[in-house]
Amino acid sequence: MKHLKFLRVIGTTVILYSLTGIAQTAREIRGPAAVVPLLSEPAPRIVVDPPLAGPLSFGRVVIQYRTENLHIVPVFGPAALSVSPRIGHIHVTVDDLPWHWADASGEPLILNGFPPGPHTVLIELVNPNHQTIDKSVVTFVVPKVTRDH
Repeated sequence: MKHLKFLRVIGTTVILYSLTGIAQTAREIRGPAAVVPLLSEPAPRIVVDPPLAGPLSFGRVVIQYRTENLHIVPVFGPAALSVSPRIGHIHVTVDDLPWHWADASGEPLILNGFPPGPHTVLIELVNPNHQTIDKSVVTFVVPKVTRDH
């Protein structure tokens, strides 16, 4: 009887070990990971549309943009430089002011309070360490509007 139990244990062990030998790995089932080495990725770029015309008469500027080969996310610092696909954010400078702000929302820019006249908005695509990758300058004129009440 003990001999029979021993043979069952040995038989079960052999079966379990043989099954793990034929099991497929995640790579075999799903294929290679969808991560591409950074060196082989195309360069990131930013594509900026002209401001929407309607809001300009109110001193409001709505600028839509999109990025290619980079995802806009709020992740910063040197460790994020090796993430693939690439990640980053934008820096926005208005009218050549000596300061800018970072935006990592990926949403259209909505800027308010522009007085009538010509203006520029510099939009820089930057990596998580705030180094510029690509940039675009948007120029527009806020019209002088007279409103009768």
